Amino acid sequence: MNQTASEASAKIYSPELARAIGKVKWRVLPLFVIMFIANYIDRVNIGFVRPHLSADLGIGAAAFGFGAGLFFVGYALFEVPSNMMLQRFGAKAWLTRIMATWGIAATAMAFVQGEMSFYALRFLLGVAEAGFFPGVVYYFTRWLPRAERGKAMAVFLSGSAAASILSGPVSGGLLQVEGMGLHGWQWMFIIEGLFSVLLCGAVWFILDSDPKDAKWLSDVERNALVGEIASEQKERESQQLSHASAWTLLRDSQIALFCLIYFLISLTIYGTTFWLPTIIKKMGHYTEFQVGLFNSIPWIISIVAMYVFAALAQRFKFQQGWAAAAFAVAGVGMFASASTANPVYGFVAICFAAIGFKAASSLFWPIPQSYLDVRIAAAVIALINSLGNLGGFVAPAAFGMLEQRTGSIQGGLYGLAIASLLGAVVVFFARNRPKKGAPGTPATVAG
Repeated sequence: MNQTASEASAKIYSPELARAIGKVKWRVLPLFVIMFIANYIDRVNIGFVRPHLSADLGIGAAAFGFGAGLFFVGYALFEVPSNMMLQRFGAKAWLTRIMATWGIAATAMAFVQGEMSFYALRFLLGVAEAGFFPGVVYYFTRWLPRAERGKAMAVFLSGSAAASILSGPVSGGLLQVEGMGLHGWQWMFIIEGLFSVLLCGAVWFILDSDPKDAKWLSDVERNALVGEIASEQKERESQQLSHASAWTLLRDSQIALFCLIYFLISLTIYGTTFWLPTIIKKMGHYTEFQVGLFNSIPWIISIVAMYVFAALAQRFKFQQGWAAAAFAVAGVGMFASASTANPVYGFVAICFAAIGFKAASSLFWPIPQSYLDVRIAAAVIALINSLGNLGGFVAPAAFGMLEQRTGSIQGGLYGLAIASLLGAVVVFFARNRPKKGAPGTPATVAG
């Protein structure tokens, strides 16, 4: 095993391959980060307009939580079909399509009239966004060697943290815009949604679907990169039957475990995201802009934490162990937040929890990436992401009902603490290599 790792490391840092990897990162990572920022803002900006939806449209806490979560139902239903289309039409065309349609749906949120239209548009936004995240994960599988994907994922996922940092001040500022018969919350949806539509042009001109199409790589760089990706695929094929079908691998118990782990991550991320502005407002009388600034603090901390955890995991190779440590940090932080009656202490504890649950997200994805056959990776990654993201439906819906019935979200915070500690345990059962006897391996078929 050590010999294999050493050989992989030597190949990765050969001059031609190193140059190719560097060019790929500099070309696509900044674009993906910007795309993820736009994606994340359009997904979670409703957290800042909750009081406005209540005052202007009569949407209460339970309806808000349910509508916020409906996004993930649409996302889950259309995630796998979307990624099947990505493989058919190529990443360039399909990621551009995804971004255009989610931008239109996000803009349309400005014209919500009541609960039913709120539900419908949140669901449609989820349908439109379906396939974006696993599409990018799959893109890394096709463009970067295994040893480089962890850091690439950390950089990409920093986009969500950056979006959380930016969304507060930006959304708070836009909420103060009035004019043309529209309220500030409507202008916020329109401006942030149209930004995503305009960004489609950059996506179309910068992305290529396959390394073989990359004219910005020299011939030797292109051949080195294509050869390395092909070599890793052959390594997977030596451990899995070459004719193993997608459905055979989908029956693998590891896939179900991956879905569970990501579900636990999503519970904490979205439970915190949608209700953090509410928690901050309990700390004192702040303007919308000030709430946005406070909202940025946990995510600033998490950006640094994600990169540090990813670097440690690459140097001291035990991905499951580092993911478990991140889960544990999240659990302790959430438990501390739920246990205090002081909203300031509760906010500080959530800042600590953010170190864990954001790092756990970036540390998780290299595990299934390495486990999956690249030929079915898009569909299975989409399945993991879509089912796991249902935590984004459960958490806000439960928080909304709890607040409406009890006036408190303390029970929800305790639930997130338990979920994170459970994740710290179950992640040790996740494998990043198929073992002898797993579904689709020669031993299973022979038996």
